[in-house]
Amino acid sequence: MKLLSPFIALFQAVFLILWLVFWITLSGLAALLTLNGEVPLMMARRFWAPMHWRITGSPLLVEPLPDVDWSKPHIFLMNHQSAFDIPVAFAVIPVNIRFIAKHVLKWVPFLGWYMAGTGMIFLNRSNRREAMRSLKEAGERIRAGSNILAFPEGTRSKDGRILPFKKGSFVLAVEAGVPIIPMAVEGTNGMLPPGSIRLRRSPIRVKVGPPISTAGRKGADREALMLEVRDVIIQLHRDIGGAGGEPQDTSTAGNS
Repeated sequence: MKLLSPFIALFQAVFLILWLVFWITLSGLAALLTLNGEVPLMMARRFWAPMHWRITGSPLLVEPLPDVDWSKPHIFLMNHQSAFDIPVAFAVIPVNIRFIAKHVLKWVPFLGWYMAGTGMIFLNRSNRREAMRSLKEAGERIRAGSNILAFPEGTRSKDGRILPFKKGSFVLAVEAGVPIIPMAVEGTNGMLPPGSIRLRRSPIRVKVGPPISTAGRKGADREALMLEVRDVIIQLHRDIGGAGGEPQDTSTAGNS
């Protein structure tokens, strides 16, 4: 079996790339036929996303969802362990979501086209002015009724522990004035360990917390809100067997 491992890994990687191309093409055609931009997001949730853990035989274990009015827009904030966090979020959240992604993904064939076509937000963290413009655009999308997913750590955690949060997601939350729904994921880093291209079987656990209101919050409240949400996500992460994280020194918190 060890001798076959490189070939199995290659097959899985090629299959997922072809799977992505197939569903992007199909969902694009569906959007043209229905004239509905929400259709590709629905197809991603129901069909594209689940294959990412099924191909390795990894079970997805989701704690019961909290009582949420899913008809209203929210900002979903989740810890970040792996590239597989996005398909997991697509499958777990029972409404269509758009997410904030690194701007370099905009230039990836098929994936970048799909993201641009479905209204994803591209964030260039190396350019503060562009980053703030992207966050303002995300706020407009939310007020128009979209749900947004963001990873407030800003990058993937290499050891699974929750990193310090950046402030950008909370600038967005306060500006948009919609509730934050905290989420924790554990196990996606086991499916695709840092520095590896070989997929592995790893149980994935997800827990979604109740909404955290941003009503009445002002700009000066962003830091306290960030720490509050981070503490909640750390506890959610520990509840599902994760390591959680250390208290955050707010002097290290970036703006995007």
